[in-house]
Amino acid sequence: MSENVNSSAEKTSRLSELVQKYKLGEFFQKYTMTIALVVVTIVFALWPGKQGQILQPSMISGLIAENAYVFVLATGMLLCILTGGNIDLSVGSVVCFTAAVGCTMMASGASMWLTVLLMLLIGLAIGTFQGFWIAKLRVPAFIATLAGMYAFRGFSNVVLNGYRVDISNDAFLMLFGNGKSSFIPDLIRQANPGLDAVFTKDNAFLSGLLGANFVTKFNLTCMCIGILAVIIFVVLRVRKILVQKKLNIHQSIPGQIISMIIISALVLWISYKLACYRGFPMVLIWIALVLGIYAYITTKTPIGRHLYAVGGNEKATALSGVKTRNVYWFAYANIGLLAGLAGILTAGRAKGIDPVYGEGYEMDAIASCFIGGASAYGGTGKVSGMIIGAILMGVINKGMIIINVDANFQKVVKGIVLLVAVMFDILSKRQKR
Repeated sequence: MSENVNSSAEKTSRLSELVQKYKLGEFFQKYTMTIALVVVTIVFALWPGKQGQILQPSMISGLIAENAYVFVLATGMLLCILTGGNIDLSVGSVVCFTAAVGCTMMASGASMWLTVLLMLLIGLAIGTFQGFWIAKLRVPAFIATLAGMYAFRGFSNVVLNGYRVDISNDAFLMLFGNGKSSFIPDLIRQANPGLDAVFTKDNAFLSGLLGANFVTKFNLTCMCIGILAVIIFVVLRVRKILVQKKLNIHQSIPGQIISMIIISALVLWISYKLACYRGFPMVLIWIALVLGIYAYITTKTPIGRHLYAVGGNEKATALSGVKTRNVYWFAYANIGLLAGLAGILTAGRAKGIDPVYGEGYEMDAIASCFIGGASAYGGTGKVSGMIIGAILMGVINKGMIIINVDANFQKVVKGIVLLVAVMFDILSKRQKR
């Protein structure tokens, strides 16, 4: 009996040593939402009667296009949340207002680029205006943006006169929409017209292996872009690991390697799926630009460090010489600018604008940030985490539609997911203390 007890104690001790050695607890805590995303995707993919539907290339392409506004708005919302858990409730109304102005202008024959520039400037002006009330006059962000939510929803109805406005500008729809022409063309095949023979006449084995539709459907440019992105990502991640090791920064190297492999495999898989459909949608370019620019701003620039500092301890940050009011102003000016871009993408996808567009957009953005690991108290959160949160919300929405969940229960599920994510954040902070 005592031998069994000793054996059990030794196994427990070895397991504890293994967990501490490879920092498995830290790994699972850090990548909880990534693991949740994988689990949720597998559940929907294996759902009886709906097997594999959510993994179809058209579904993945649609998921990106439908959630483009979420990625853009959540990026701006993250900046506000970093300053101390502040949010912007007006972004949905600002999206509708900027889109209403832009669609009305294009419907009357205005230049596309002039309209796009004006939409961005309107969003920036609104964000700067609301930032003035929050940063300079110290009006609580909740109240200032709540007022903006009502005001700009009213302005949207005034501009639209209560009716939908359609647009038919082909260039605008191609660059910002989701039609058949709104995809990056296969430049490799266009530049090498004889390439198709490699998969058909000259190589019957490859033709049979890849399928008869490979030549007409598979986008080689899309796949090459995905491979190039993975190579750049791996080089940067390996460089980061080597720098951490050289500086004796204690990080879970196995965890970073595992995450690098998973992310690389995911990017290649998504690239393959998109290549099997029509290639990369144009909206993905705008999403990637926004995510890349703001990931750099939050991690590599002084203003990015100031955002985290203000959220961590505003008084100490002010005493160190940082103008905290300008940090708030920067955050709200940026979310206004991004709301203008979201208005452009929304108008492009819908081929027009309706007075009800934008309702609930702010909630999707807020939920994506908190699910992605942003702290409700500010000072904590990353663009990479927000991306996971936005994808998770998109997968849940798409999955529930596929399995025919009632629209009312869809909102219940989203609410529960948000509550669980915030509770996890609170409990993890208590455990650290």
